[in-house]
Amino acid sequence: MDAQRVRECALFRPDRHADSAHPRHRLHPRAHRPGLPFQTLLDGLPAPEGLDAYPREAWASFFRDLGTIARSIHAVRGEGFGPVAGPHFATWSGALVAYFDDMAADLQEVGLDAADVHEVAMLAARSRSVLDEITEPRLLHGDLWTANLMVEPGAPEPTIIGVLDCDRTIWGDPEADWPIYRASQRPGTERDAFWETYGPLASTPAAELRMLFYQARHISALRLECHRLGHPDAVAGSYDEMHSVLFGLKEGNPI
Repeated sequence: MDAQRVRECALFRPDRHADSAHPRHRLHPRAHRPGLPFQTLLDGLPAPEGLDAYPREAWASFFRDLGTIARSIHAVRGEGFGPVAGPHFATWSGALVAYFDDMAADLQEVGLDAADVHEVAMLAARSRSVLDEITEPRLLHGDLWTANLMVEPGAPEPTIIGVLDCDRTIWGDPEADWPIYRASQRPGTERDAFWETYGPLASTPAAELRMLFYQARHISALRLECHRLGHPDAVAGSYDEMHSVLFGLKEGNPI
């Protein structure tokens, strides 16, 4: 199948429910057809392929675009926390604890040790006051990074023209989203351009504690994904990563 023929999940509500709080008209002018909550064709090249046509120093424009798109998505407000498709929770802590409980069950189902994820869930339940400083649900794409972006072929600089793969969308804290986690890695590289358009993150002690929970969320999801893709070394490495996160969580929230 041609790489441009991609299916986007039915994230957005039908037109009869559309209003300024929902993102169909705000993210990309070609992101929908009237009356339909999905599209089957996106123009452009997959970003991993398209970026290879440019020298590394030119990639900064791509990450600036990505910061702008992430900020636009995160500006969309919801009415409850949790997966866009539901279930929804009245609090952010409730959604996070449920996520870790479900992830632990998924890991155990495929035969992986999930004791550390259970421990994160317990610590999240004990940190409700900090987590629930987040009171307004915002839209998170959940998988917004190079593999799920299309770029304009032949543009003078890498330019994003399409976003896809919305099956992990949730309502929550924008700082818990995948692009925040990925852009924070490898400082001093072209990824730093992301922050030029997205803006700085909060730097309070509470925000730093929440970020540890978000790191645990990503590590646990990657563990399951790597197991499914047959990468045992990456699965094994996830336990060391989670151990470091748990150490930080216990320091910030002693048992």
